Amino acid sequence: MSTERAAGGTPPILCLGETMVLLTPDEGRLAKNSHLGIHVGGAESNVAAGIAHLGHEVEWISRLGNDPFGHIIADFLRGRGVRLDRVQVDPGRPTGVYFKDREPGASRVYYYRAGSAASALSPVDSALLALEQRTLCHVSGITAALSSSANSLLQHILIDHRVPDVLISFDVNYRPALWPLEAAAERLLELARHADIVVVGRDEAQGLWGTESAEDVRAILPDVPHLVVKDAGIEAVHFAGGTVTRQPALAAEVVEPVGAGDAFAAGYLSGFLRGFDTPRALRLGHLMAGLTLQHVSDLPVLPAAEDILAVSELDGEDWSGIRLNASHLDDLHSLSPKGNTRVH
Repeated sequence: MSTERAAGGTPPILCLGETMVLLTPDEGRLAKNSHLGIHVGGAESNVAAGIAHLGHEVEWISRLGNDPFGHIIADFLRGRGVRLDRVQVDPGRPTGVYFKDREPGASRVYYYRAGSAASALSPVDSALLALEQRTLCHVSGITAALSSSANSLLQHILIDHRVPDVLISFDVNYRPALWPLEAAAERLLELARHADIVVVGRDEAQGLWGTESAEDVRAILPDVPHLVVKDAGIEAVHFAGGTVTRQPALAAEVVEPVGAGDAFAAGYLSGFLRGFDTPRALRLGHLMAGLTLQHVSDLPVLPAAEDILAVSELDGEDWSGIRLNASHLDDLHSLSPKGNTRVH
């Protein structure tokens, strides 16, 4: 599937949703640190940055406050190759921020996003999306939880005013801090049933809908053309029609888990759009996730795209023999088919 457009035209891939500034200590807990690092994080823009890194032309649309945090986000994403032509600056609402408290093996996130610029997203913004010029539009369930108007925008995109020939990718992305389980479960299932591509965690689906296995998730989403169920560090399972494809995850050290799901979505969608076979598209997702696990930021500086794509070709023992660690953010070339394909 081609994702090319003439230079300067509308990018074929669109990602829509809120992005915030993340403040977190490089080490230790918030209560023990007076110095915090500033990072950028937002599910949909994380996907946009990952897709851009892999060589696609992609645009992110949202609303930002007219404040330093909004400028930080815009400058950062442009620096990662993401187009921001239609981002709206809201003079009356702030950019959302959040804090991450890091503990060994876990993180806790504190959001300060109520009344943010992005929470004012609404169906009025649909005129900005230029969906008829896109190949794919990626959204997530987080947007549905921001406000009633943002929820209505997803209703517009996914259900009420579907644009023919535009694939809609939906990452369920349930955030318990944003809305009650009962409301989230019903709404997220409704939105997922109308998407062309759905990405959801197995444990996430279990919490929302009581499903135990990937096959159980398929049973409640039987008509989604492409359903990907991620099972953390174990595997990803892809359902398309009656075909089921399983791809083991990479063994990887974990510095910080937040952001890895978005990186997986970016890798899988890139492989899908490139026309890779399903196992390789899933491997590309696993690889992007594994690299992101090596850094405190949702969007670490990644190895060259050509090296990431080359490693995604590996299969069988060459794939299962890889164990990612932080050193691979600087050097992934040794894992490529032209280099040493095993890590011991």
